[in-house]
Amino acid sequence: MDLLIRNATAIMTGGAGSAARAAGPDIRLRGSRIAAIGALAPEPGERVLDATDCVVYPGWINTHHHLFQSLMKGIPAGINLQLAPWLSAVPVAYRRFVDAETLRIAATIGIAELVLSGCTTIADHHYAYWPGMGFDGSALLFELAEQFGVRFVLMRGGATKVREIDLNPPPEARPETLDDMLASVSHDVGRFHQTGGDAMRKVILAPTTPTWSVHAHELPEFAAAARKMGIGLHSHLSESLDYVHFCRDVHGCTPLEFVQRHDWLGPDVFFAHLCHMQPEEIRLMAETGTGIAHCPQSNCRLGSGIAPAPALARLGGRVSLGVDGAGSNEAADMINESHMAWLVHRARDGAASVTVEDVISWGTAGGATVLGLSETGTLAPGMAADLMVYSLDHPRYAGLHDPAIAPVAGGGQAHVKWGFCNGRLIVEDGRIPGLDLPGLFSEARRAVGRMVI
Repeated sequence: MDLLIRNATAIMTGGAGSAARAAGPDIRLRGSRIAAIGALAPEPGERVLDATDCVVYPGWINTHHHLFQSLMKGIPAGINLQLAPWLSAVPVAYRRFVDAETLRIAATIGIAELVLSGCTTIADHHYAYWPGMGFDGSALLFELAEQFGVRFVLMRGGATKVREIDLNPPPEARPETLDDMLASVSHDVGRFHQTGGDAMRKVILAPTTPTWSVHAHELPEFAAAARKMGIGLHSHLSESLDYVHFCRDVHGCTPLEFVQRHDWLGPDVFFAHLCHMQPEEIRLMAETGTGIAHCPQSNCRLGSGIAPAPALARLGGRVSLGVDGAGSNEAADMINESHMAWLVHRARDGAASVTVEDVISWGTAGGATVLGLSETGTLAPGMAADLMVYSLDHPRYAGLHDPAIAPVAGGGQAHVKWGFCNGRLIVEDGRIPGLDLPGLFSEARRAVGRMVI
């Protein structure tokens, strides 16, 4: 698609510091790329979109999700629990309902919610795999992402052992063997994984947790296998104090020291959460290039804590944003996530600790860095045409002196006037072309009605 977006009130680039804002009001797209940014005149044959009273952002890059949980919002048995018991009460207990149809409905809900908030890249930590499962969850997720037109990173999770606190888990939560899990990941890499900084499909090896989901002696084998396949590594780490205490009691070290012993640090590795880290661990993260998927809403919802994302960023570390699963984040969209990221650190560390520009950079350029998508995440000539045009047509934005910060500072439900991924129009006037929202709501209600324990 060749088009010109004109007269934007502001353009945020995803860059840091003085590079956070573009000087001109116009952006030209040529096919899947950004051709120019500045004061631009229309050219013959190109479509022109009037972005008056709109701001333009890079497409958000969500680096940690569990799409299958989109039908597990607000489950009463887990609504007031912290992480460890919540895991048993919600995602483990309700795994018995994850068949192909439920996964399709849940993932459709989750992707739609993300896209309508301005997200163009989704990294889904999907761990609902078990021996003998009767459908291809990986293919289903990639096919749905292609229908929506978004970039999709399958962070292929799973377990080789059951947590001791999960008594009588359902068959759908049974562990795989190491060999079977690695063979399945290798199969997915062969079918789906693309290389290059603008890949539409990627695979990452992501055992659910290094401590509770796999045997310690298997961790170096996972790391070696991922590096041989040329893919990244991801998992949960230091999400709660229970996690830290477990590592100290059982392994005599911090969680980050534990994964360091097993070859799980480096620029090809990033972890979700990391709410509890000592200063020396933050320095080690920065020194090794190990990244973080910062999930502030889920961490607050579960009472887990606040990750030291600003401290890591100040040391030059790699910080990104993720929404986590909807089972622990009932509003799993990137606008609400960025709004919370802006607020939560200021509440703890002071009003100057994090700026809107910082948060936008974490959620765009930062996400591109941890996922290895170097040609996405920022708005500049030559970069992939992944961008969102937000209309400032809601009373919450009235009276705002700096419209550029409106979507993040205002929070709430964003109104995407136009959204593009790889140059393809994926949102128009707050709607996703071809998506039957009333039909999706009906499917969701029927699915939830079947999920009775």
